[in-house]
Amino acid sequence: MFRLILDIYWTSYFEKLGPFMDHFLLEDPEAEEVKDFVEKQVNLSDSLLKTCETKEKLHEKITKLIDHPRYDTPFKRGNSYFYFHNTGLQAQSVLYIQDDLDAEAEVLLDPNTLSDDGTVSLNSLAVSEDGKYMAYGLCSSGSDWVTIKVMKIEDKKTVESDTLSWVKFSGITWTHDGLGFFYSRYPAPQEGDKIDAGTETNSNLYHELYYHFLETDQSEDVLCWRDQDNPKHMFGSKVTDDGKYLIMTIEEGCDPVNKVYHCDLSSLPKLGLEGYRGSKSLLPFIKLIDTFEAQYIAIANDETLFNFFTNKDAPKYKLVRVDLNEPSTWNDVIPEHEKDVLSTACVVNGNQLVVSYMSDVKHILQIRDLESGSLLHTLPVDIGSVGGVFARRKDTTFFFRFTSFLTPGVIYKCDLSNEAPLVTVFREIDVPGFDRTAFQVTQVFYPSKDGTKIPMFIVARKEIELDGSHPCLLYAYGGFSASMTPFFSATRIVLSRHLGAVFCFANIRGGGEYGEEWHKAGALGNKQNCFDDFIAGAEYLVSAGYTQPKKLCIEGSSNGGILIGACINQRPDLFGCALAHVGVMDMLRFHKFTIGHAWTSEFGCSDKEEEFHWLIKYSPLHNVKRPWEQKRDGFVQYPSTMLLTADHDDRVVPLHTFKLLATMQYELGLSLENSPQTNPIIARIEVKAGHGAGRPTQKIIDEAADRYGFMAKMVDATWLD
Repeated sequence: MFRLILDIYWTSYFEKLGPFMDHFLLEDPEAEEVKDFVEKQVNLSDSLLKTCETKEKLHEKITKLIDHPRYDTPFKRGNSYFYFHNTGLQAQSVLYIQDDLDAEAEVLLDPNTLSDDGTVSLNSLAVSEDGKYMAYGLCSSGSDWVTIKVMKIEDKKTVESDTLSWVKFSGITWTHDGLGFFYSRYPAPQEGDKIDAGTETNSNLYHELYYHFLETDQSEDVLCWRDQDNPKHMFGSKVTDDGKYLIMTIEEGCDPVNKVYHCDLSSLPKLGLEGYRGSKSLLPFIKLIDTFEAQYIAIANDETLFNFFTNKDAPKYKLVRVDLNEPSTWNDVIPEHEKDVLSTACVVNGNQLVVSYMSDVKHILQIRDLESGSLLHTLPVDIGSVGGVFARRKDTTFFFRFTSFLTPGVIYKCDLSNEAPLVTVFREIDVPGFDRTAFQVTQVFYPSKDGTKIPMFIVARKEIELDGSHPCLLYAYGGFSASMTPFFSATRIVLSRHLGAVFCFANIRGGGEYGEEWHKAGALGNKQNCFDDFIAGAEYLVSAGYTQPKKLCIEGSSNGGILIGACINQRPDLFGCALAHVGVMDMLRFHKFTIGHAWTSEFGCSDKEEEFHWLIKYSPLHNVKRPWEQKRDGFVQYPSTMLLTADHDDRVVPLHTFKLLATMQYELGLSLENSPQTNPIIARIEVKAGHGAGRPTQKIIDEAADRYGFMAKMVDATWLD
């Protein structure tokens, strides 16, 4: 069937693929040849997907299971509470406000009214200290570009003059006088408004920190910091709880390291920030940390005494204290734990810390004393993930969210006003038709190629027979010190229920599950460990009887897309299907596009000879081979593969997917009638979408049905009612 579809759409097109081996052509999204290439790929994929019998059934079941009310953790700003809520199938979640937890909630901002198709999403928000104004960032079509607007909360009206453009990788932090806020942006592109923001590929350079005064034009904003000598630097800002200090963090890459500068806002000249309007002078920052040796995140301060979350000499992280007047003396408040990773810390109820640890990829939540760091209480939390801890130092209560593979979500309220914490269920997410007792979760630790034990979660129907007959989905990320902890996925529950699929999450090296040592063991020259860990996980699932290679589908996104691309090159015999989302596939040129230069801290850079040799060994684009020509036992071809990208992905630009797609189809001879490669190699190219964030619910459902419908057909899964 695939060969027939290929013949219909590609009769003469593959004869033109030769020029695409000059990959530079595919780097130009505006080239007519590229547009023609994309159109034909879309037609090819659509035709194949129409033959996937379970796609429509999956679409129906996923839609039904996702259609349930969802809530995010409430947070308090000013004297009001805010929270996000989605009734089920709304394109974007809606922001609500209420005076107190018992009051009737009102809609404050509904992103669904901002576009007809739900592709405008709320990216960020910050409420002024007095609760009168809210600055919020909007992004369109999933792009990383953000437009900041301001709303007067009392009448829920947008302040028309406050529209800030060309914002990217920025927080929003208000000064306590309520006159304005700090944010970060890039210079406007030379093309101005003529470009379709999010489709460009040029590098993001010369980040700048600004202050915006309410009800003024962006052209009047105060330039607080720039560094023309270091165009790759990126600047973050935070105003301390006492409103006195502006903390600026400086990053150059994606490693968890940063510089820290501070500015005493109370000591600025008489006019304060107002005096810098129209001035060419930058703010008088003082350098506290001026090297990229470790990560420092300000947690709380009492005048000049600051507490920082850091990995300085502590790969599993710790909490430290320093006096700005004695910057050479640092003391541990919470020392590094021998085994568990300190994940987060924030201050609540005056001088108490809410800290979370990660122990074998499961969260522990504690209350500790801010001054001594001593443990006061361990909060009762089930096996799973804790997130959404929103706490303010002046509040006696805080909220947190718990989820797991079989728990859609529970929001807890913790009251610290008495001697012992009182933890109660504030809201529980209910998914009609979902019976958690029908499933089981197992965590295993399997050996990788070098003997390292790798944790993996396996979710399956209860009392599953380990006879190797089950479809299996194996997912991993393994990079940038990101930890993949348990979470609920309605989509994958549908796969398990109706396709009998086992779904698995491998916590391979490169992530942060065991701290910076685990991260570094899968980064730079150690990147091959990630692929070895993942391949060993697949081999474990086969040897343990969960599945067999022809029924095993592997999946990964972004950095995980590299993982999938590299693994199908290295072990095409081990998988029946592969789904690679928005992957970085050209490891020799990734640093030349948008924010790719920031990833050299994770991967290395081909401009350096030693690092070039790391990258060329596994770069998905440069290692496509004809398996049947390799010295292997028996005939081997590439697994059925779907590469996924989106037209407004300005983080991992679509050219990565296009290059790998063209190379695989050409090298594997998919235009030849007698090609040994009979498994399809296709792409799903989404429009008005980006790297993943902000995607409307309907697009999420559509894509899930497509990719898992494809998977079901390729691994020959049987539909179960």
